[in-house]
Amino acid sequence: MSRFYVPTGSVKGKTISISGDEAHHILDVMRLKPLEKVVVFDGTGKEYTGFIKDAKRKSLTVEITGTREVPAVVNIAVTLIQAIPKKDKMDRIVEKATELGVNSVMPVVTGRTIVDWDEPKRSSAAERWRRIAREAAKQCGRTDIPQIGDVRPFADIVSTFGTYDLAMVAALSDGTMELKKALAGFRGKTIAIAIGPEGDFTPDEIRDALSAGARPVSLGPRVLKSDTAGPAVLAILDYELSR
Repeated sequence: MSRFYVPTGSVKGKTISISGDEAHHILDVMRLKPLEKVVVFDGTGKEYTGFIKDAKRKSLTVEITGTREVPAVVNIAVTLIQAIPKKDKMDRIVEKATELGVNSVMPVVTGRTIVDWDEPKRSSAAERWRRIAREAAKQCGRTDIPQIGDVRPFADIVSTFGTYDLAMVAALSDGTMELKKALAGFRGKTIAIAIGPEGDFTPDEIRDALSAGARPVSLGPRVLKSDTAGPAVLAILDYELSR
């Protein structure tokens, strides 16, 4: 059965109003017709089953026949703090992070980040990543959508480390601990993991992160690319925290 997303507020009583790009996808791409069954979610944890009742050129209405609340796979909120890699690699990171259950992604610029975007470029990129997160949530069966933050300097994010039950920064420098050791005995509800750019975080950035309460962790004996490290860590956390 086809699955679609609508913004919060589109569900009213026993009907769901769909317009814009999603209506175009349903009517023109999928070519669904009235009375065909669909599944719809609005990012609040609920999933609705129903059928297309009325279809116009650019909008349609779904009659709800069933509602269910889908429990979270894990009850720990994981935030990925990701230095933006070059080209379009961040698109894939957001997509895979969504599939792996991340709660939020914070794209950051660090001292060694290669990309150099002005504010309009940063804003348009963040909106694109939010669309990618919505599409990935549709595909993988999530009923919630991870929050994708605006692009910010890493220095601004460091001050938030103390708000997490566990904050970690992946580093190639000496003095790191194994990720498994950092997670040993964890009983909290919130985790943040910071992944650096090509070339790693600068020594000053690592020092500031540790001063703010983050633990320095190693991702193993091999040096992972920036766009590999984030999804790899999230897969490990998904496994470790779901048991």
